[in-house]
Amino acid sequence: MRFSIYQDSLTGARQSNQDRMGYCFARDSLLMLVADGMGGHLHGEVAAQIALQSAAAAFQSMARPALDDPAAFLDLALRRGHREIQRFQHANRLPDAPRTTIVACVVQAGQAWWAHAGDSRFYWVRRGAVVARTRDHSKVQSLVDLGLLHPDDTDRHPERNKVLNCLGSPFEPTIEIGGPITIEPDDRLLLCSDGVWAPLGESSMIATLESDPLSVGVSTLVRRAVELGGGIADNATALAMVWEGEDEAGEGVCSERVPDGAITTTISVGPPDEAGPADAISEDEIERTIREIRDAIGRTGGR
Repeated sequence: MRFSIYQDSLTGARQSNQDRMGYCFARDSLLMLVADGMGGHLHGEVAAQIALQSAAAAFQSMARPALDDPAAFLDLALRRGHREIQRFQHANRLPDAPRTTIVACVVQAGQAWWAHAGDSRFYWVRRGAVVARTRDHSKVQSLVDLGLLHPDDTDRHPERNKVLNCLGSPFEPTIEIGGPITIEPDDRLLLCSDGVWAPLGESSMIATLESDPLSVGVSTLVRRAVELGGGIADNATALAMVWEGEDEAGEGVCSERVPDGAITTTISVGPPDEAGPADAISEDEIERTIREIRDAIGRTGGR
């Protein structure tokens, strides 16, 4: 597989950044994740971190070098995150579990599958048009579906931030699965928190993602979302990938040299209290890590 991938996150006007993002790839499979810790609940950032770590650990154990069933994996990985969050609650004797929304995507064999719980979104973009995106698990989306609210009025609704589904709640989450879809070279897959899509709007967001190089577009999306949010700007997080195909030739990241049983990841898979700071990893750090892994593989003579 060959692809270009970038991620960025800003705190906005909030006291801390409760969003988490990251990706993992084995030789034949790629997993991307964005989680938005819910600020109305204690330790939302911990819930988001646990959700990412649980999914990354599952990917590490199951992508050897590809997933047997990507859709089943996504359901399992997100539900495992839900259980780990509840385990954290019980271990720390918290009155309530921390909570997070999440969106995830697997790319494998030229196809993409996605899953979500809450209002963090996935977009599949081709030649400037949104081919598919997730449907929010939110109060305003339910009102729109029932014909009680016009889609143009959702941004002004007083309960626009009310989420009806998430990881960490007392109830088993609904994990909505999408795909598979066949992706083509130059298709863009975007995962983002509501801090990005809510202030920007779909047309502006997609125009930015398409007009600029991905390395610039992702950071521009996040920065503009915070600027438009002003004094009430939410945490803004985006992770995007441009698919280049299965050939080894190209400019993006090539997974061909990752050995069987190994993964490259920007997500710590240790316990949350041992993972250290979970701030966004810079692109320079990511690229440096990838180069180091490739150099190590080259020294061992592996592919």
